[in-house]
Amino acid sequence: MGSLDIIRKPIAKELDEFEDYFKSTVQSDIPLLSLIIQYILRKKGKQMRPMFVFLAAKMNGGFNETTHMAASSIELLHTATLVHDDVVDESYERRGSFSINALWKNKLAVLVGDYILAKGLLLNIDNKNYSFLQLISRSVKDMSEGEILQMRKSRKLDIDYDTYFEIIKKKTASLIATSLAIGAASVTEDECIVERMFEIGIDVGIAFQIKDDIFDYQAKGILGKPTGNDIKEKKITMPLLYVLGESDEKERRRILHEVKRKHKNTAKVQELVNLVVDRGGLDYATEQMNIYRDRALTKIMEFPDTEARSSLVELVNYVTTRKK
Repeated sequence: MGSLDIIRKPIAKELDEFEDYFKSTVQSDIPLLSLIIQYILRKKGKQMRPMFVFLAAKMNGGFNETTHMAASSIELLHTATLVHDDVVDESYERRGSFSINALWKNKLAVLVGDYILAKGLLLNIDNKNYSFLQLISRSVKDMSEGEILQMRKSRKLDIDYDTYFEIIKKKTASLIATSLAIGAASVTEDECIVERMFEIGIDVGIAFQIKDDIFDYQAKGILGKPTGNDIKEKKITMPLLYVLGESDEKERRRILHEVKRKHKNTAKVQELVNLVVDRGGLDYATEQMNIYRDRALTKIMEFPDTEARSSLVELVNYVTTRKK
C-alpha cells in the first residue's frame, strides 16, 4: 500500500497551506491559553482528517478558500475532542508527550477543549457556512452520545454487536464521515453527493476503529507485549465480543467476571489477551474490518477516475494496514 507521502501528493500544496491557516484559527490573546495552544500545535498528528476533507473536495469539483475553513473546522473539533477524551479517560499521555490535563489539570483542560470547539463553531458562523455548522454539530452530538453509551456499557458489561457498532459509528466513524461530507459540501451543493461521502466515511470509520481494537491485542512497545488497555478500561471490543459469542454460558460468565473484577490485574489481563488471540478473535475482527473497507472502496469507485480518487482509495487501504 502507498505511504502517506504518496497519498498526500494530489493535495500536498493544500496541506502545506493548511498548516498556517489552522494555526491562525486557534490563536488567543490570553497568554496562558496561547501557551497551551502552542503546546498542542507542537505535537502534530498524521492530519488524516484534513486529508479526507481535501480529497473529498478534489473528487467533487476542486478546491477553494471554503475548503480550508472546512478542514480547519474538522481539525479544531478533533483537537477539542482529544483534549476532552484525555480528561474523561484520565490519560496523562498523548502522542508520546504529557497530555494537557497532566500538565495543567482537568479544569483547565476542559476549558481549553471548550475554547477550541467554540473557535471552530465561530469560524463557520463568521463566514456564514451554516451547512458546515449543521454537519459539525451532528458530529459533536454523535461523539458525545457514543462516549456516554460506551461508559454505561463498560459499567454493566451488557454489550452486543448492535451496541458495539452503534458506539463506534458515533464515537469514531462520525468524525471521519463528517470530514468527507464537509469536504464535498465545500465544493458542491448536491446533497446526494454530500450524503454519499458521509456514508463512505461511516464505513471507513468503522474499519478504522476495528483496526484500533485489534492493535490493543497485538504485541508492541519495548517488551513486545499487548497493552490490553481496552480490558483494563472494561471495554468490550470486537475481538473479545467474538470470543464471548463463541463461549458457553459458564465460560462467558467467567470471562465477564474477570473483566469486571480483575481488569487491574496485569497477569489476568494478559491471560484474557492470550485467550482472545488463541480463540480467533483477531482473525474475526480483521475479517469484519475488511468487509467495511471493501464497502467503502466499492462506493468510492462509483466516482469519476481521478488522482484524488486514487489517493482516497490508498488512504482507506492505509487505515486498515497502518502499524499504529
